[in-house]
Amino acid sequence: MARLLVEGGLRLNGKVEVSGSKNSLLPIIAAAAMATEGESHIENVAPYTDVLDLCQILRELGATVEWEGETSLRIEASRLNGWVAPYVLARRLRGSSYLLGLLLARMGKAEVAIPGGCEIGSRPIDYHMRGLGMLGAVTRVERGAVLAETDGLRGATIYVDRASVGTTVNLMLAGSTADGVTVLDNAAREPEIVDLANFLNGMGAHVRGAGTSLVRIEGVRSLAGTRHEAIPDRIEAGTYLLSAVTGRGKVRVEKMIPEHLRAFLLKLEEAGAKVGEGTDWVEVEAEAGLMGIDIQTQPYPGFPTDLHPLFVGVLTLAPGVSVVEETIFDNRFGYAGELIRMGANIKIERSTAIVRGTDKLTGAPLEITDLRGGAALILAAMAAEGTSELDGINFLERGYYQLEARLNSLGASIRRSGD
Repeated sequence: MARLLVEGGLRLNGKVEVSGSKNSLLPIIAAAAMATEGESHIENVAPYTDVLDLCQILRELGATVEWEGETSLRIEASRLNGWVAPYVLARRLRGSSYLLGLLLARMGKAEVAIPGGCEIGSRPIDYHMRGLGMLGAVTRVERGAVLAETDGLRGATIYVDRASVGTTVNLMLAGSTADGVTVLDNAAREPEIVDLANFLNGMGAHVRGAGTSLVRIEGVRSLAGTRHEAIPDRIEAGTYLLSAVTGRGKVRVEKMIPEHLRAFLLKLEEAGAKVGEGTDWVEVEAEAGLMGIDIQTQPYPGFPTDLHPLFVGVLTLAPGVSVVEETIFDNRFGYAGELIRMGANIKIERSTAIVRGTDKLTGAPLEITDLRGGAALILAAMAAEGTSELDGINFLERGYYQLEARLNSLGASIRRSGD
């Protein structure tokens, strides 16, 4: 198995660009298969393994999915004919849940394995099932999969539990061609929801209110292909900005949307980093490191849960005590034990990490068990003394493209071994 060798203690400086948002691309690619005529061209696409898996699922369901160059996809799904998602592919992909809304709308039935992804806590599929049931679907779980069927989806007013992003996506897909009006109360407000709404509206849908807690979807008879450029990945942008802290230097991240990371940037400034920004870039300077702070994750526009592990990684070297409370996922601290093996002082109490800054971390053999926790370990390894060896880099490839190459362009020393 391939692994990463990370040499610590190097200063980072320079500029780096981010790729298209993984959390936008997965629902947008699923939405592209809603079109019964024409073809969609999606730009700013990175070949994350999650994206590749979803594309392969659509191919096996009868869609045509082709790359146009390195960062553009063409999807034509007028001949979509399958309703059973390949079990092995669907099971390992959290975004496969979006196939439920797609297939119910297009085929009237669906069988999709209960999705996996990273082990960071419960992301209940029953929210999806309950919402789809209110639109007129009959759902059940059998043989490790969700089975759903309908004699026709009909609009309804639905309260979205916990402002779930996945549930909001699924109901937007299903509601786009349902009979009547669907209203989502307590809908997720993330930028990726707005990006999906813009794509659907380009296809001919009538989605209003995306980005607020009340989304109104007026069902249309059919959707057609369109052209769309995905928004930049805000979590990838945050990763590179935090590398300025572990590298005790200055890093400028370009082709991003600063407003999508407002809560995160405010916390960086509170911790002592110098933050500058323009229309589509942010620069962070942190030659002196950070000071300890308190963080509580919240749904957007609050502090993003996906950046919590990475921030903990850099706070391990921040003087004082930091308290990081996780309110979204109930098992997001799997990375903490690996940081402790590097010399970090972290105590986990239920949903909270208490981090006491230490003078140094030392390189160690490390095991990556989830996407963002893996990125946290890389940042910590870049700040540590000596060399760290990281296994489990397949998790990183789910949501980062050319991560080591981009960090190396800033002055890091990361290389692959065992390919």
